[in-house]
Amino acid sequence: MAKELEKLSGGRLQIQVFGAGELVPAMEVFDAVQLGAVQMGHCAAYYWSGKMPSSVFFTSIPFGMLADQMNAWLLHGGGWDLWRELYEPLGLVPFPCGNTGVQMGGWFNKKIDTVDDLRGLKMRIPALGGKVFAKAGGAAVQLAGGEIYTSLERGVIDATEWIGPYHDYLMGFHKIAQYYYYPGWHEPGSVLELICNKKALEELPAELQEMVKSTALKYNTLIHAEFEAKNNEYLKKIKAESDAKVLPFPEEVLAHLKQYAEEELSLLVDSDPFAQKVYDNFRTFKQEINAWEEISSNVMRKW
Repeated sequence: MAKELEKLSGGRLQIQVFGAGELVPAMEVFDAVQLGAVQMGHCAAYYWSGKMPSSVFFTSIPFGMLADQMNAWLLHGGGWDLWRELYEPLGLVPFPCGNTGVQMGGWFNKKIDTVDDLRGLKMRIPALGGKVFAKAGGAAVQLAGGEIYTSLERGVIDATEWIGPYHDYLMGFHKIAQYYYYPGWHEPGSVLELICNKKALEELPAELQEMVKSTALKYNTLIHAEFEAKNNEYLKKIKAESDAKVLPFPEEVLAHLKQYAEEELSLLVDSDPFAQKVYDNFRTFKQEINAWEEISSNVMRKW
């Protein structure tokens, strides 16, 4: 994306890219952009839920919307307007810039037959999904990506979610975990964000600002397409190259997790007026788009 913006702008817009930990720690991207130490960052909004509880809606919530539904909500259902409203007082401008699609449920070193099997497990799982997991009796652990493999290998955690087969294979989890569960109830359509320092963005000429917006939206589509294309390929590699068992969560486990998710959402919106505002919009849009998909996408997927 940085290279493309340089080409589009004829060299006027040059972006130097740093990975997590190179300039700031992985979990401090938001602060770095807000303070102007860097002008933009690529991350996920739910990591900032400690500062802004409603930020979880702009990544993904347990049993929430799928990727295409999230894009429809953000771009044509008022979601992006709410997102910008949330970030405006902090001097930030958000752009949707990628989506993982439906994630996997995670890697476990214990077979999950009932919800009671989650009790006492330490799992790397962030945001609202982590609170739901804790409600089921587990312990949610926050870890940056670079810390997960070693923590799982050494038994510091018993389970982890990351993304899906494509990235999970590259992380090597299939070498150290026995069970790979689906679906990703906690993140059914996770939006990635490009956040820009508002002052720095507005100092750019109007055409460069528009290039940033257009390119972010382009990569929003490209990143999701890459995940969809590669996940099936890498799921085959995981099955071929490891003894890990790929299993569905039992219906009983998912039913309990959905109940806990609804309870946690109620607590969230009761404690934060803006979260209530976002959730009302989110829930209404989800109900309406689900009704349409029942007679369109869902029917065609059976054929």
